[in-house]
Formats: sequence, C-alpha cells, structure tokens
Amino acid sequence: MDKRATLAEAAALVRDGDTLALGGMTLYRRPVALVCELLRQGRRDLSLLCFTAGYESDLLVGASRVRRVRTCYFGLESFGFAPMFAQAASASTLEIVEESESSLAFGLRATLAGVGFMPGQGWLGTDLLRLRPDVKVIEDPYTGRPVVAFPAVGCDVAAIHVLRADRAGNAMLGSNRAVDVELALVAGRTILTAEEVVERLDGPVDIIAPLVTAVAAAPKGAWPTSCYPLYPVDGREIIAYLEACAAGQFAAYLGHLIGT
Repeated sequence: MDKRATLAEAAALVRDGDTLALGGMTLYRRPVALVCELLRQGRRDLSLLCFTAGYESDLLVGASRVRRVRTCYFGLESFGFAPMFAQAASASTLEIVEESESSLAFGLRATLAGVGFMPGQGWLGTDLLRLRPDVKVIEDPYTGRPVVAFPAVGCDVAAIHVLRADRAGNAMLGSNRAVDVELALVAGRTILTAEEVVERLDGPVDIIAPLVTAVAAAPKGAWPTSCYPLYPVDGREIIAYLEACAAGQFAAYLGHLIGT
C-alpha cells in the first residue's frame, strides 16, 4: 500500500483535542516540520505526550495550542529552559501531568501488554505519589511487598521524524531510537515525516509498515534540532529563538518560521 502524503495531508490526521505524541529525544530528530504544519492549520486543544519535550513542543505551547503536557523533561538541553513552557507553567495556564522516566516507560509497557497498569517500584518513598492520586500503591500478590501501579499510557496519534522510509511506511530511525517504536505501537494513528522517501529500504527497519498511517517527505524536517548523521543541532537558531522569546517576540518568531 502506498501511504505517501503531503505534509498538509499528514497533519490533517491530527484532530483538535487529540493526545499527540511527538517522537525523538531532547534536541534530536524532533518532528518540527509536522508541528509547523499543525500550527499553520490551526490545530488546538492538544494533549502532548513526550518522553522528553523540547523546541517543537515549546512552539505549540507558546502558540496556546496545548492544554495538557505529559513528559518527564521539558527543556532545551544545554541551551536552558524552554521559555514558553516555563512561562505557561508559572502562569498556571497549562495542565501538567507529573511524570518520570519510569512512569512513562511502565505506562507504555502496560498499553503494549493490553493491561490497565504495569507494576514497578520507581516512585516508592517519593512525593510524586501525592502529586498523582491516580497512581496507586498496591500489594504484590506474590511477595506481599508494596508496588506502584503505573496507569497505561497511550495516544491518539504519534508524529515521528525518521531518516528514511519507503512508500509503504517501513522506516529507519538511526542509532538513537528513543521510545519511537513504542509510540508507533501504542498510537491510534502514526504519522512519519522522512528525510527521504525511497522505493525500497536498503537498511534495517525500525518501524514496520502496518503501524503507519501516512508518510510525508520532509527534508530537514527536524531542523533546527539534529538528525544524525545528516545534520547537527542549529545552535544559532535555538539561541535566536530564546532571544526572541526573552524580548517578547515569540509571535513574530513563529510567524517568520511558519510563513504567516
């Protein structure tokens, strides 16, 4: 099946109010081109699910397109805080679901296993349990010891940027796969943007075609985040973004970025 689509067609698969999972890790292989198209199309009221959230997520938050965030980290690595997220969090205009690496990992595993929760010991003895009353401590029926029941985590749609994909949706992620394979497995719909769409992959397949809804060609689609080994993080652009936000010029920056 040929699943090729334009970037606009792929972005149209995301609906207002969806839980949107964004692939990649920190400032590496983020689906920036797809996020920019969502901004052009005016998508709003999104719940973001990210193992780590960064530049692309900050654009959505700054444009007031996000109502809830679930991530264990939201920032720009060595460049500092994500400015629009920090502003929204300080103003309490954004619902923030407290997560950690363990809660997200166990939650994804629960969904993959087809169960409502996955037990672990990650939060025992911490204050995170007071912040998340939906996360329960239960008794292990085999040992009698307490364990944390981490709720299953899923999403309506996952957007993942890949190095290369074929027209059917088989894709290559590269050396840092983050949790992108898991996101593709739990998502109701999976959108791939690819540096290159080829007739047939000549390398290892990380995401298989049956999981994929649409594939859109997007050369440099992760810029200004990196897409190793094709291009590095554009530090100048990240700094330009931070300077614009600090000067109260987020709207101008975004308008220039997405061409509006």
